[in-house]
Amino acid sequence: MDRATLLISSPDQKGITAAVTNFIYQNNGNIEHADQHIDSNLNIFFMRIEWSLKDFSIPRAKLKTAFRPLADKFSMDWSLHFGDQEEKLAIFVSNKYHCLYDLLHKYKQGYLRCKIPLIISNHQQTKPIADYFKIPFFYSAKNSTNKKKREAEEASLLKKEKIDSIILARYMQIFSKDFVDKYKNKIINIHHSFLPAFAGKNPYRQAYRRGVKIIGATSHYVTEELDNGPIIEQSTTGISHRDSLLDLIGKSQDLEKSVLSRAVRLHLDKKVLVYGNKTVVFD
Repeated sequence: MDRATLLISSPDQKGITAAVTNFIYQNNGNIEHADQHIDSNLNIFFMRIEWSLKDFSIPRAKLKTAFRPLADKFSMDWSLHFGDQEEKLAIFVSNKYHCLYDLLHKYKQGYLRCKIPLIISNHQQTKPIADYFKIPFFYSAKNSTNKKKREAEEASLLKKEKIDSIILARYMQIFSKDFVDKYKNKIINIHHSFLPAFAGKNPYRQAYRRGVKIIGATSHYVTEELDNGPIIEQSTTGISHRDSLLDLIGKSQDLEKSVLSRAVRLHLDKKVLVYGNKTVVFD
């Protein structure tokens, strides 16, 4: 818990790794994890470094100020995070609750180190799940005439609860551009990603009728362009001619649960760096 993590991206140049590690070493820090990557096509350097704050000579309150001259020297985009600071998540869900239940179960087990002060849904069916896990539930039914008003109410709730990130646990609504822009790279979605892809109504049935041999799930950050944001995590599984429609749905929902929870864990552990419409995901 008593550790700090730096996420860094910058133009690639000699000496960055040495400069960052020396900064930590010279201030009596013990590096516990370090990883880096270079996109040679774009000449961008990425780094995630985590160190113990035990006996570290720079107080937390002054750490950003102390690191800034080094960051400016290498033109870094950077962020600093502390291990005992838990993000606050809001979960949005519709009437498919398999991802919601899985997230809350793992949250209660401590697998997801965060706080979840709020669940928002456009269906009442998920309220008993929120009640069971003792998390406040807000019902927000949307249609074409009240969408703007509902989003304003939701934004007010999120602000009141000081929400850091939003998880869409099969939330079958599209946010406005203004809403998405307020939470850039802070809204995580999960959706089926069949090969071939099936959009619109009843994608599982479409895939079953097509006789697919593989299905998948994709978790990504939300952008204005539907289902086209930076990808965090993906997985696939095989489908046999012996599988029924219910088998296909079950396999797909299992994938969606596991892929979403892994994406949320990576996000919470500060292991994802976004650049353009891509991500670097450190293991």
